Amino acid sequence: MTEHLDVIIVGAGISGVSAAWHLQDRCPSKSYAILERREGMGGTWDLFKYPGIRSDSDMFTLGFRFKPWKSAKSIAEGSDILTYIKEAAAENGIDEKVRFGHRVVAADWSDADNQWTVTVERGDETVQLTSSFLFATTGYYNYDEGYSPTFPGAEDFSGTIVHPQHWPEDLDYAGKKIVVIGSGATAITLIPALVNSGAGHVTMLQRSPSYVGSLPDVDPIAVQANKYLPENVAHVINRWKAIVFSTAQYQLARKFPQYMRKTLLTMAKRRLPEGYDVEKHFGPSYNPWDQRLCLAPNGDLFKTIRKGNADVVTDTIDTFVPEGIKLNSGETIQADIIVTATGLNMQLLGGLKPTLNGEPIDLPSLMTYKGLMFSGIPNFAITFGYTNASWTLKADLVSEFVCRVLNYMDDNGFDTVVPQHPGNGIDELPFMDFAPGYFLRAIDQLPKSGSKAPWRLKQNYFLDLRLIRQGKVDEESLHFTKHRAPVNA
Repeated sequence: MTEHLDVIIVGAGISGVSAAWHLQDRCPSKSYAILERREGMGGTWDLFKYPGIRSDSDMFTLGFRFKPWKSAKSIAEGSDILTYIKEAAAENGIDEKVRFGHRVVAADWSDADNQWTVTVERGDETVQLTSSFLFATTGYYNYDEGYSPTFPGAEDFSGTIVHPQHWPEDLDYAGKKIVVIGSGATAITLIPALVNSGAGHVTMLQRSPSYVGSLPDVDPIAVQANKYLPENVAHVINRWKAIVFSTAQYQLARKFPQYMRKTLLTMAKRRLPEGYDVEKHFGPSYNPWDQRLCLAPNGDLFKTIRKGNADVVTDTIDTFVPEGIKLNSGETIQADIIVTATGLNMQLLGGLKPTLNGEPIDLPSLMTYKGLMFSGIPNFAITFGYTNASWTLKADLVSEFVCRVLNYMDDNGFDTVVPQHPGNGIDELPFMDFAPGYFLRAIDQLPKSGSKAPWRLKQNYFLDLRLIRQGKVDEESLHFTKHRAPVNA
């Protein structure tokens, strides 16, 4: 017979581990499984293998509430983050609930049966599971392929072209001339790492610049807190200091964008060679935090440029040529290896297209409830973290709320919950107030947010504490019903 679970979690990254821990802690009677398409857990941190991969959020908040990050090193390498996630799962028995090599290809909610039927490919076979609740913790980008625009003449290039999402572990770049196309977090990370591990010279080629901030990778306050305070106390202080700092700098940037712009450009100017054209190469046309701010721990990118091991070219590409890249300015950049750090493709639900009673769901017609449920879809939640702070802060709040909903349903005899679309009384807005290319390319495929709470998706942890953690479960936007259909054993 078809196996039935109370909750199916899709994805075994940070969000999936958070969901599982909260279920075990707050809903211990619930049966669950985590379905993970890959053969390893960790999500992003298991997938990406490019040199220097690291967090661009501090580990005091990227780490879980339930597992303190004990090091004073706040900006951690990808391998350390992956180890931390696996430790968190193993310490709590979550790793035993992960079913690897399980690719979810369909999920259909049945009103008649009052449950989800989830179709899974595992190896050469296709199986079905049923669940009372479906929890999507798959992140927000396509794991199969990154964004790779078509470059004219790419087939003429005599060297190697690599996308960071598919970095060959045996790539030999020692002494080579490398061009990294892009100026986002991946490029900012890659350039110092490539230089430090033996590349000859690295050029960052960008069509337009990004804001790059500099912070120490080791937090001096955390050093003192970890030294003199009990572990749990140090954890609370380190975490809340990081939350307050990140929230304050974001709000400052949004309210006083010119001040923050001047601060960031001054920070860069002090670390770059005298006379360097900071405005051209590090002064975007948009305001800080219209797109995510890049981080150079200890100013490593600026130091690499200052030493002459790397440079930045702000121009547009005419065509690839055998020896490198010809620019529209007429210059040709020599290259042995071209890295297309051109971003990602946004993809909700890991590409899954859920259905209702066998009928397709038109996601763009729906509205997001508290940024974690969709109007009209029963017994379903999604984790979508912050774009201006640590992903895990939101993941933990979402997991808490789902558990509150499940417990409320049990306590009151309900078995179905559906957010009700607010209708014309609420203005529709884009899913997020955010402007990077990967989001703009996908905006027409995403649900909407609303002009008022609880439909407004705000990127503010303190407001979400009130809305999600402290807000009532039994409020008018959520419709609870009793059905009690028989369930497969």
